[in-house]
Amino acid sequence: MAGTGIHVPMQQVEAQHLAELVEQFLDLLRETEWGADAALSRLTPAVYPEDAEASAEFAEATSADLLDRRAADARVVQNGLGSLGEATDGRDELVLTPSEADAWLRTLAALRLVIASRLGIEDDPAPDPEDPRLGVYEWLGYRLELLVEAADELDI
Repeated sequence: MAGTGIHVPMQQVEAQHLAELVEQFLDLLRETEWGADAALSRLTPAVYPEDAEASAEFAEATSADLLDRRAADARVVQNGLGSLGEATDGRDELVLTPSEADAWLRTLAALRLVIASRLGIEDDPAPDPEDPRLGVYEWLGYRLELLVEAADELDI
């Protein structure tokens, strides 16, 4: 596909699965009160780990804005996936601007954090290897790697 920007290969089936994950992520952001879900807490980590009261105060003041920005990034991903799904030319490549690529990177990383939280991954992946969520977690890592490599080629 012609065009300037960051070229990201994406099969239709991958786009469909990623769109479902992004929609679930947006639902989580919309429907869950901050602090009520460990995954959201992981998206807004304590800034003062040694001072729980100061961290809670900071989180209360900033978490809504941070989660709103995460939702805006996720909508950028949704729009990109939607444009791929609307293509009638059989293309299997997205072309992203640098700002779109940044939103994609943040969203894919956030999705991985949510899944890692669900799997109990802290430092090293040690969940049940039969858990299908682990495959999704690893696939998102692969997608992140492809995006980073594509951005590196353009020195962005």
